[in-house]
Amino acid sequence: QVQLVESGGGLVQAGGSLRLSCAASGRTFSDYNMGWFRQAPGKEREFVAQISWSGHSTYYGDSVKGRFTISRDNTKNTVYLQMNSLKPEDTALYYCAAGLYGNNLARRYDYWGQGTQVTVSS
Repeated sequence: QVQLVESGGGLVQAGGSLRLSCAASGRTFSDYNMGWFRQAPGKEREFVAQISWSGHSTYYGDSVKGRFTISRDNTKNTVYLQMNSLKPEDTALYYCAAGLYGNNLARRYDYWGQGTQVTVSS
């Protein structure tokens, strides 16, 4: 089992920045690819970003490319999502997820956090 706890969400004005964190406990964090997903009310869950177990490769959803950066610190069992140039359409509940073979598909992830709310005002 892997337990994931997200933090860092909040209310920010358009154009602002937030940094989300996801702390993991349980099994060996560095075994897992990590992903961030988001879900807005009435919409399907959307892939945001993924980082490999080593941190050497990253992958982003088209809507966040160039604005968001995913990173991880395996010594702290934590994955981060730096979000810059935020837009109102980025408003959603943001989830982190862990999967041995995690990619851009939610079904490839085995463990999920409870989510942290990000609200971007115009």
